[in-house]
Amino acid sequence: MSIISLSGVKKTYPLGKTEVRAVKGVDFEIAKGDFVSIAGPSGSGKSTILNLIGCIDTPSEGRVEIDGVHTADMKDREITLLRHRTLGFIFQSFNLIPVLNVFENIEFPLLIGNKPSPKAERKAWVDFLIEEVGLSAWTRHRANELSGGQRQRVAIARALATKPKIVLADEPTANLDSETGEAIIELMKKMNRDLGTTFIFSTHDQKIVDIADHVIRLKDGLVSENYKPEGGGK
Repeated sequence: MSIISLSGVKKTYPLGKTEVRAVKGVDFEIAKGDFVSIAGPSGSGKSTILNLIGCIDTPSEGRVEIDGVHTADMKDREITLLRHRTLGFIFQSFNLIPVLNVFENIEFPLLIGNKPSPKAERKAWVDFLIEEVGLSAWTRHRANELSGGQRQRVAIARALATKPKIVLADEPTANLDSETGEAIIELMKKMNRDLGTTFIFSTHDQKIVDIADHVIRLKDGLVSENYKPEGGGK
């Protein structure tokens, strides 16, 4: 069963007096629970596709469906709720709040909205996530006291805080050394297996491609390959 469907999707951006055709007509589906790599060189359309799936941007043409809903039919408030409840985001720059500690950064998405969950329930869930990402000894440390790998672990836990069905990760290992990057990939794969969350990456990192169970390769704004490796990733 697909949780994401793109059909005839195009995206054009104005650039001065000309236009940039970032995505030129893309079709694919992603199944619930998949660990997906959207791969390709710079300028191939990876980040644009991720922004369209994340409802950060809208297509110039075509149809984007998230969890069975056509995003073009949604009002602004519905899109905001979809992003909060269904989608989690991991960025290569981590995007942590510097004045907050590890616990507070992870808890923050749970405090947004009209009905925050009860405090005891929030604490139990955040404590669980902190343990899962291996940061129990760093709970009260602020972001600027953490290494790059630790910050990305916080970002992963924060993305999972609202128990989203889908996590979107834009080049999550780009600012990490190779050893730390591998540890982060393994951590995300573990969370994918344990929680059943669908992970979608835009990436240059061949290690993420190698471990994915669904690979979508882009070239010049088009899908050049779309396949599931034998054995379903590693």
